[in-house]
Amino acid sequence: MAEAIAPHDGEQHQHGRLAGRLNWLRAGILGANDGIISTAGIVVGVAGATTDRDWLLLTGVAGLVAGAFSMAGGEYTSVSAQRDTERAALARERWELEHLPGEELAELTQIYERKGLSRPLAEQVARELTAEDALAAHAEAELGLDADEQTNPWSAALSSFISFALGAMLPLLAIVLPPPTARSRSRWRRWCSPWH
Repeated sequence: MAEAIAPHDGEQHQHGRLAGRLNWLRAGILGANDGIISTAGIVVGVAGATTDRDWLLLTGVAGLVAGAFSMAGGEYTSVSAQRDTERAALARERWELEHLPGEELAELTQIYERKGLSRPLAEQVARELTAEDALAAHAEAELGLDADEQTNPWSAALSSFISFALGAMLPLLAIVLPPPTARSRSRWRRWCSPWH
């Protein structure tokens, strides 16, 4: 009966991979959104002053590079802090399992009781999971962490960098590719200042 309740290794690995993909997706969406908005603001602002394609391209590329590095650095710092927090929590859990095994087993039993298991079944599940891999069982139940799958700051930073650059390409290309006649100063002034 306990085996039906305990997650299998394959399910835990699949959950860890899903969490990793969601981390990439989150960083990617934020990066692309920021790339579009930031670069559009920079390029449209400069286009209000000049229609020179070289200046527009230079400004847009500078915004793209600076923004991509900024997003990647911010994402790396953020995810590194999260990973350090996870590692500290796992280290504390490891210490508690070593020095307070009885209290930890009782805590795990209570967790499964709160999930709806009877006391005898909760004790059996807690004992079997602790015997199989105590740290993994307690980390998942108490902390919501997979002891083997921690967030990777490099993957999040790379995802943010690439997605920002791709997002930034949209407004950059939209303003640089049209012929100069389509970017005339009067048109941009009318577009940027519709109240005039």
